[in-house]
Amino acid sequence: MRKGRLAAIVAAPMAVALLATGCGGGGGGASEDGVITVNTTEPENPLVPGNTTETGGGKVVDALFTGLMRYSPDDGTAQMAHAESITPSENNTKFTVKLKPDWTFHDGTPVTAENYVRAWNYNAYGPNGMSTESFFSNIQGYEQVTSEDPDGDDGPQQAPQPQAEQMSGLQVVDQNTFEVTLSEPFASFPITLGYSAFSPLPNSFFENKEAFEENPIGNGPFRFESREPNTDIRVRAFDEYKGDDKPSIRGVDFIVYNELEGAYQDVISGNLDFVEQVPPSALVDEKWRQDLGDRALEKKALLNTALDFPLYDQKYQDPKVRKAISLAINREEIAQQVFNGSRTPATGYVPEGLPGYETGACGEACEFNPERAKQLMSETNFQGPVTISSNADGGHKEWIDAVCGNIRNNLGLECGFNPVPTFSEFLTMHKEKAHTGPFRFGWVADYPSPETFLAKIYKTGASSNYKDYSNPAFDQKVNEANAASTVEEANALYREAEQILVEDMPSIPLFDQSAQAGHSERLTNVKVTPFRELDLASVRLTEQQ
Repeated sequence: MRKGRLAAIVAAPMAVALLATGCGGGGGGASEDGVITVNTTEPENPLVPGNTTETGGGKVVDALFTGLMRYSPDDGTAQMAHAESITPSENNTKFTVKLKPDWTFHDGTPVTAENYVRAWNYNAYGPNGMSTESFFSNIQGYEQVTSEDPDGDDGPQQAPQPQAEQMSGLQVVDQNTFEVTLSEPFASFPITLGYSAFSPLPNSFFENKEAFEENPIGNGPFRFESREPNTDIRVRAFDEYKGDDKPSIRGVDFIVYNELEGAYQDVISGNLDFVEQVPPSALVDEKWRQDLGDRALEKKALLNTALDFPLYDQKYQDPKVRKAISLAINREEIAQQVFNGSRTPATGYVPEGLPGYETGACGEACEFNPERAKQLMSETNFQGPVTISSNADGGHKEWIDAVCGNIRNNLGLECGFNPVPTFSEFLTMHKEKAHTGPFRFGWVADYPSPETFLAKIYKTGASSNYKDYSNPAFDQKVNEANAASTVEEANALYREAEQILVEDMPSIPLFDQSAQAGHSERLTNVKVTPFRELDLASVRLTEQQ
């Protein structure tokens, strides 16, 4: 999953999780001076960067850690953060990383090259079970630190012990320098290094992991203060932070909500300072703009929504079935009637606004054509019914009901919504391959490259390939793109890989999304990033003006 970050977003997919609506803190003066409140969902795992791939935990990890690169809150472009330089070899297989000196973790220990190398080796080592393991697959020696379970996750056998515990492609040169050797050329490799999986870890993590999970120690602009499960996570500004994105606010209380509607209402009433998305009910007739006035924010986001098919189920293995369902869906009508125009009908697997995006990449397969849909379905033995699953706490019922209406009316098949109570339960269904029909899949870019929307979701065995899609031609084309000598050449090859997905249609692209957010009167200079997060470096409290 974060893997890319699943929009509960996230994965936002609107991943709104768990308990107590309006629980804990809230804005309007409930927090201490200089501290703001932001909605979140209950993190899936402890706050370890290498094991956080959903947005609820991801936004907290992003506050606690700063890696080699960061992404512009304005347009998402990659910029140097802790890295002073990342110098590629002529063929883009070796990168020399130099760190800015004198950075420290929150416990006062220095952040060195060794802290990056140890963290990356730990995340990649198969027996550690980190959810971002595959992010390190480009590094030489990755295959030696992982091993394949001979009978899969469901079989009784265990994966054999890997041949090594460390990747041969990582070498510490001195305290502030290390080298990364890749198994294949990858021109876009530096762009990926702003993703939190590539963060450094302090020595204390390796000495006592349980203690670290209770009290995470990062090197970012905020330090951990406390966490009450299903209620809140509190972080405070790290005064010794050396980064250029040092915040003006004194801290953030991330408040856990089980309903997006509750968070939204708390912002309106001044009991919460920021909500990253608006519930569908507030989009009707632009109600959210009336509710929030000039505190309503909208911005194009690197985020999309699709319907994935469980390709491990014989029922959905015929691509004609998948294409017929795609052709039966009137994306434009749903975007207007359910989302009041705040969603854009997807025309490909890469969202609009990302470098390498191509308008109309999906072609006729993503266009509304009920006659063609009916004809294609008649060429199959598919009888239905179609059951679409999603977490029920993220505001997805309305549009799924509309999709089912299209399927009933245009294909003559029974269709229904299967609501899964929480996002975490929904994630468990992915891992257990428990889906019996299409399921919602939302994805927020990990970094500004088509690679995050293709390789991390569709390559054979990829960490977020919950559908079990596998096509050697697609894998090969992505590998060619990764090996391109320039980012421009890579993007052209990614588009060729995208065309293979269009032919196979392992999932149906539905909507590209903008971020609709809202904030309280306590905040000013509020900026929403292309990754649909509040930019904590620029936001200020009105009394700070």
